[in-house]
Amino acid sequence: MYQDFTIEINCWRCHEPYRVKPNSEGFAEWIRGDALIQDALPELTADQRELLMSGTCDRCWNALFPEE
Repeated sequence: MYQDFTIEINCWRCHEPYRVKPNSEGFAEWIRGDALIQDALPELTADQRELLMSGTCDRCWNALFPEE
C-alpha cells in the first residue's frame, strides 16, 4: 500500500537540503534491487532520481559534468 513519506537529502557537494517524496512501494522495489529506479519511481524527475542515487543535486551535477 502506498504511504506518503519524505526523504531529506543534503547534496554532498553544495550541502543544500532537498526533499523528495517517492512512492513507498516503488522506493522499496528499487532499494531491494527488484527494479531500476526509472521504472520503480517514474513519478520523480530525473534530477530527483539522481539525487537519490548519488546524493548530487542537479546544479552540482551540471557543474561536475558540463555539456560539451
